[in-house]
Amino acid sequence: MPDPDKVTIYEVARRAGVSIATVSHVFNRPERVKSSTRERVLDVVDELGFVPKQTAVSLARKGVGRIGVLAPFTSYSSYATRLNGILEACAGRAVEVVVFDAPSATTAESPLLQTLPTTGRLDGLVIMGLPLDEGTAARLKRGKLTTVLVDSMHPEFDCVTVDDEAGGYAAGAHLLQRGYRRLVFITESLDIGSAISLNSATYASAGELRARGVVRAMKDAGLDPGDLEWALTASSIQGGRDAAAQLLDRPDPPTGFICHLDNIAAGVLAELRAAGRAVPGEAAVVGYDDSDLAEALDLTSVHQPFAETGRIAISLLFAAMDGAAGSTQQISLKPHLATGGTT
Repeated sequence: MPDPDKVTIYEVARRAGVSIATVSHVFNRPERVKSSTRERVLDVVDELGFVPKQTAVSLARKGVGRIGVLAPFTSYSSYATRLNGILEACAGRAVEVVVFDAPSATTAESPLLQTLPTTGRLDGLVIMGLPLDEGTAARLKRGKLTTVLVDSMHPEFDCVTVDDEAGGYAAGAHLLQRGYRRLVFITESLDIGSAISLNSATYASAGELRARGVVRAMKDAGLDPGDLEWALTASSIQGGRDAAAQLLDRPDPPTGFICHLDNIAAGVLAELRAAGRAVPGEAAVVGYDDSDLAEALDLTSVHQPFAETGRIAISLLFAAMDGAAGSTQQISLKPHLATGGTT
């Protein structure tokens, strides 16, 4: 194997059969490179142990550590609250926090996640809300980039999660206790479509885990979990309105609406009221995240300790970077139901 210190971008380009511009794009603008080409270049990078030269960047930092935080910030506002927890925990420490936006895990791959481990630009990385594929996990380990995961899990990395199944259970049990039996779970459209597997041993999305909790609540109440309805829609207020309109256009619509996010729940609530349905009474609505929107609408919602996940994640990261970490930690926090006026 060549000495990694002597490998150049020209050698990577030659072996991958691409231009040096393409190699540069893989590191700096990975979304511009076809997935198959990007993988071919990264395979060569792995084979040669190549790391882009960042001498000028390193000198400019003057000993200040650089932490990357990668998350689907523009897809979900809740990640900004998690980031606030990270920034609070970084106060007083000589560290630069670099924020990277990524597409939602439900809609697209994240080429940036695949390439960040190879760039040599970071001393530590927090990945939030994105599943870690084995190729990327191997690159992170090989590059010795200390990494902590939030809202996803991998056995080789410290992870901080909120128990989504417990949150779904709390929402489902709450509605069942109030006499609502015809439940529907409304979630954002996923690649897995309506055939969501509740027994998958691989990566499970937050929506899938929440649905498992609702199913468990129905079982505990002596109901057939197969009676839980599903509705897939856009992750927006309009998406909630559209889903509710379709459900209400039936002779026997659901009465208990459990929504994957508060903005979907807000749309459902608006459509129910526009249709003249009493909420609560004829119908009930539960959202998820207990956001400012939920507070404004007096919406029953599942509260998540977002800022706390960020604070814990960065404390785990600093411990590992300082050499004080022990065995890999998997930390799970509990959500709770914040009861409002919609149930």
